[in-house]
Amino acid sequence: MTLPTEMNLVAASGPGGPEVLGMARGPVPEPGADEVLIRVLVAGVNRPDVAQRAGSYPPPPGASPVIGLEVSGEVVAAGEAVTGYRVGDRVCALTNGGGYAEYCVAPEAQTLRWPTGYDALRAAALPETYFTVWANLFMLGRLAAGESALVHGGTSGIGVTAIQLGCEFGATVYATAGSDAKVAACARLGAVGINYRTQDFAAEIKRLTEGRGVDVVLDMVGAPYFPRNLRSLALDGRLVQIAFLQGSKLEAFDLMPIMTRRLTLTGSTMRPRTTAQKGAIADELRTKVWPVLVAGRCGPIIHDVFPLAEAGAAHALMESSAHIGKIMLRVAEG
Repeated sequence: MTLPTEMNLVAASGPGGPEVLGMARGPVPEPGADEVLIRVLVAGVNRPDVAQRAGSYPPPPGASPVIGLEVSGEVVAAGEAVTGYRVGDRVCALTNGGGYAEYCVAPEAQTLRWPTGYDALRAAALPETYFTVWANLFMLGRLAAGESALVHGGTSGIGVTAIQLGCEFGATVYATAGSDAKVAACARLGAVGINYRTQDFAAEIKRLTEGRGVDVVLDMVGAPYFPRNLRSLALDGRLVQIAFLQGSKLEAFDLMPIMTRRLTLTGSTMRPRTTAQKGAIADELRTKVWPVLVAGRCGPIIHDVFPLAEAGAAHALMESSAHIGKIMLRVAEG
């Protein structure tokens, strides 16, 4: 197969709003020794993409400056150290950047085959949210069957995935959302929904759990929720922080409950992790989650699909929080 030397991609003219995104031309990347080159069919849109476009989440050293952390497509080339994939294989990947383009490289360790029965659109909606949820809710948060979890942003891509996987693996899941329609969407996925605009979620959790609280809180809001998150936790509970959409800095706060109730505060970001660390998450997804997807359960919810050239409109929708589930970019047919 003869590959082109240039490709279409989405570029940002500078930090700013969705309007800074536009189409551009650039070189087709070459895969490193442990990487595959993917002809991208579909790319996912995620909150880190929005932050990168705004200038608050720069790519790590060595990563592509092109926005985009998850893709699906076809392997068209592979580095000399790649052993698990061949040209023509259909894969999805958690990338280190570069997803909003016709071609993208990804480490073999961060790449997974499409679950049986999946197409490019559904496969592309998997990597970012499923890696993030599995790493944080289950690996860091240690959520186990018979326990309970509170998931904030229940209708986001992360939230939808966390609700489904939490329920699938035997937990009781509560989820916050900003409207009665979104609360109903959470309920359809298996969660007990709480409207954070009309209810105090901490008080509701205490009521719903008869004063016990939940074992794990998965939060992306940040500082404004912190005191209530602690109040929502049961004895030996774990707060897992994955973003700070409303700020990371707290004023004076009494930390005594952390000691008296043996609480654990943790959190992580995905992008700075090493390839080996992301590969370990991929291995767990392959063995524990992919069979569930193949069986037809816990699949992604697709809210809307935009052409690659309309990435700005996709970002505007993401920032509006009007979506339920994933926002995707169609790059090519195949």
